[in-house]
Amino acid sequence: MSGPSATVAPAPELLVALATTFAGAGVLLTVVGLRGRAGGPSARPARRWGTSGRRLALAAGAGVLALVLTRWVVAGVGVGLLVAGWHRLLGGSAAEQRGTARIEALATWTESLRDTIAGATGLEQAIPATAATSAPALRPALNLLVDRLRVREPLPEALLRFADDVDDPGADVVVAALVLNARLRGPGLRDVLSALAASTREELDVRRRIEAGRRSIRRSVQIVLLIVLGVMGLLAVFNRDYVAPYGSFTGQLVLVVVAALLLAGLAWLRRLARLDPHDRFLAVRGVPR
Repeated sequence: MSGPSATVAPAPELLVALATTFAGAGVLLTVVGLRGRAGGPSARPARRWGTSGRRLALAAGAGVLALVLTRWVVAGVGVGLLVAGWHRLLGGSAAEQRGTARIEALATWTESLRDTIAGATGLEQAIPATAATSAPALRPALNLLVDRLRVREPLPEALLRFADDVDDPGADVVVAALVLNARLRGPGLRDVLSALAASTREELDVRRRIEAGRRSIRRSVQIVLLIVLGVMGLLAVFNRDYVAPYGSFTGQLVLVVVAALLLAGLAWLRRLARLDPHDRFLAVRGVPR
């Protein structure tokens, strides 16, 4: 009777060591994250590190709590890793959100440029006039474009470099129309910009519908995952006899396999939801045009 019961839970010394490690890492990351919030020339990297530090501290705390409640090393490590990578596996893609914001800003700027040109204003005067009221996603690249025009850089070259700064296939279409007009000085630019703005708006609507569908799927996956983990956690805390076999070495190996399969499934879903960007057709910086 004493043999099987001795393998139900890991040794107390191991639990204490792991709990101390997690707690020390959490305190260290919390201190570093709070110090990274100070201002200065590197305020943005420090703020980014502060966010990562707080996220890792939360993951360490969740791992310690799972380890103490379940007495399973795999549960503590797995919960900590899941909390740390939650935003990557089950959250929205930051790159897709930035791309959507960039497309919306490009459509708004194209419309503003069209309306400014309608007042018999040339591109050299219309671009600086619209840069100040542009969206934040596009304003840095537009400010660089205005600076290049101020130092008398040729408009076609400045526009091509602007396309490199934005680095978006949608911007290449707009810039190509502007470059052709700047070189040929032909009529009809306003009509072209109107068509481009309408096309960009349509692409924006399609992206938003796709993102809404993916958001619904991610929410369903999150609910199912939380229910499964919640049921397992309640069993491990309030019905230890039922889950006692998982406390053995073999049981922990089985949990490792289950956790690996779960992680592989989440990563596969994430890969399926990833939006592959289109290739640009304008030359990138450093390549002869």
